[in-house]
Amino acid sequence: LRAHLHLAGHVGGAWQDQRTDFHEFAGPVLATTNCLLIPRNGYGDRVFTTRVTAIPGGTRIAGNDFSPLIRKALDCPSLPEKPVRRSTIGFHHSVILGLADQIVEAVKAGVIRHVFLIGGCDGAEPGRNYFSEFAARTPSDSLILTLGCGKYRIRDYDYGAITLPSGTSVPRLLDMGQCNDAYGAIQVASALAHVFDCSVNDLPLTIVLSWFEQKAVSVLLTLLALGVKGIRIGPAPPAFVSPGVFGVLQEKFDLRLIGDDAAADVRAALAPATA
Repeated sequence: LRAHLHLAGHVGGAWQDQRTDFHEFAGPVLATTNCLLIPRNGYGDRVFTTRVTAIPGGTRIAGNDFSPLIRKALDCPSLPEKPVRRSTIGFHHSVILGLADQIVEAVKAGVIRHVFLIGGCDGAEPGRNYFSEFAARTPSDSLILTLGCGKYRIRDYDYGAITLPSGTSVPRLLDMGQCNDAYGAIQVASALAHVFDCSVNDLPLTIVLSWFEQKAVSVLLTLLALGVKGIRIGPAPPAFVSPGVFGVLQEKFDLRLIGDDAAADVRAALAPATA
């Protein structure tokens, strides 16, 4: 990406903003996931799809022949100059695990007190400002891992950086990618637990997931299948979970809904564990 300044590592916001983002973007859009909305702002002729994704008025890519998309890109007007906020991305789990020894050293030295995983799905309904406030309330000696569309609630803020004992400076907010990269977050947690010789549940780790169904169901069930406890979800509970089932999940996995007071929830997460 650094060698080609016309390429961006990331652009736009959460899925529910695409009708605005794609309308303002003058070039073609290639959609590969089910998060695609039916256009209503006159950009449907610039939408190309692959795999099982399709929309009325869009163009399906046949096989791997992307020539129609390339022709459309050449026909579209040049993109206008538009100042954008720059942020650091690319924290694949392999990158973070490359710093695992330094992170462990920082935890033992008290430089890093806690790790928060804040992410999941995003939506437009009220209550999701909770995640923005939660991230803002995390202390300066903590790391924030984020992924999925939920990251758009927290990624456009400056949380500062942490200097590891080795002298390496890392941003407090580490953007690990999208929903499918939940696998990477699990890899990071598992590797840290291995180095500390403890379970994931014994790590100074708090998981707060924003909920909206779809792929989030498989992510949550995967975490539960791995025995991860203490997960907080919200602003609403999963629609597929009855009160009885939710009670069992609370009892066996300490699964809870987020509260109304993000600051109080952060303080609770940082409080020493009691027997």
